[in-house]
Amino acid sequence: MADIHKFIQGSYFYVIDVNSGAIHEIDELVYDILDDEKLPELNYVVESLKNKYEKEEIVEAYGEICQLVRDGILYSQDLYEDIVLKDNTPSFIKALCLNVAHDCNLKCKYCFADEGEYKGARALMSAHIGKKAVDFVIEKSGPRKNIEIDLFGGEPLMAFQCIKEIVEYAREQEVKNNKKIRFTMTTNAVMLNDEIMEYIDKNMGNIVLSIDGRKEINDKIRVRKDGGGTFNTILPKIKHMIEIRDKSKQYYVRGTFTRKNTDFFEDIKFLQNEGFEEISVEPVVLPSDNPLSLREEDLPEIYSQYDKLYEEMLKWKPGDKKFKFYHFNIDITGGPCIYKRISGCGAGHEYVAITPQGDIYPCHQFVGNEDFKMGNLNNWKDLREDISCEFKNSHIYNKPQCRKCWARFYCSGGCQANNYNFNGDMKVPYELGCKMQKKRIECAIALKVRSMTNNT
Repeated sequence: MADIHKFIQGSYFYVIDVNSGAIHEIDELVYDILDDEKLPELNYVVESLKNKYEKEEIVEAYGEICQLVRDGILYSQDLYEDIVLKDNTPSFIKALCLNVAHDCNLKCKYCFADEGEYKGARALMSAHIGKKAVDFVIEKSGPRKNIEIDLFGGEPLMAFQCIKEIVEYAREQEVKNNKKIRFTMTTNAVMLNDEIMEYIDKNMGNIVLSIDGRKEINDKIRVRKDGGGTFNTILPKIKHMIEIRDKSKQYYVRGTFTRKNTDFFEDIKFLQNEGFEEISVEPVVLPSDNPLSLREEDLPEIYSQYDKLYEEMLKWKPGDKKFKFYHFNIDITGGPCIYKRISGCGAGHEYVAITPQGDIYPCHQFVGNEDFKMGNLNNWKDLREDISCEFKNSHIYNKPQCRKCWARFYCSGGCQANNYNFNGDMKVPYELGCKMQKKRIECAIALKVRSMTNNT
């Protein structure tokens, strides 16, 4: 399939060649000439645009477009489909979500994890299970040298002692097995203290700190068991965690916006004003009957917030206080390898989640759904390969709607869990999420092009 995507962001016109990834800033005339699926015939273009442009202008622009087509950077062919569909190489696990705590000290109103219980019983992982998980991922990583382990929950700091034992064991095993293990952690920050913060800074390659932005927004949603807000507790702790953070190491403050704060640009600005330089504020994913869920009618406001963020970042000058916004972080010079681009996170075949009981699932969002239980650490030789194959084959070329979508190489077919939870089928995209994702991609591409243009 040879296709393009043209769009307007701010006062600028752009076209993306979907298959090659080439991005062109264009003028309005070229924008008007281009059709998403194929280049129209010149006579048709001249006739349809004769009341807006001179014929000579149209012919000249059309010739320039034809040269781009000949160069293979406009209306190019997909070179990857046959390779991917014929691929039968083995998968090796490169990342592990270690659910060290199926328990939480908060009661966030949008929690997908059933307040940490994951539709089961509250439990903390033992060091024994954690060490077996390290052995599992080392063996299943095959020839891969680099492994990532995300310490997750519930609230992982409820199992802090276990975490320390797991990390210590992993450091011993990575040396013995010639591996490099990078730990990350997602925490609600309530339990942070000097000892824990020092440990996190030393041992975590990335730390994700949850806060939803403004006090009035955060304290409506991120609440304690008694319903009280968390803002006054977590903000100073998060700020101190960042202050002591080794500047060579990564962190994110991560928020979630819901129907209660579709003006989430204000929350992003708040987090920036508090001094945070790595920010992620992401749309909530909830069933449509939940009062916090996002709806189709919310999209115009959501789009306007991304536009405001784009305009804010576009105004930056040298010396301005800047921040990185996670969803606007995009590589337009090549990006991830083709398998990442067509398969996404690799859930189920390159990435799995492990519960405190040692049960293995394709990712943390499938935990508790017995239909997707792949096995247990007590006998990982008998993992359900049918589940792994199902996930590996749920890539963009096996998703009919994705095959026709211009954003397919940027979103990789969307989140498998969201697709399944909304449609009962991983191969059917979560449509509302797709629409928001495509808007973010357009903003991110335009911002990157503008920054590159302004620096030349």
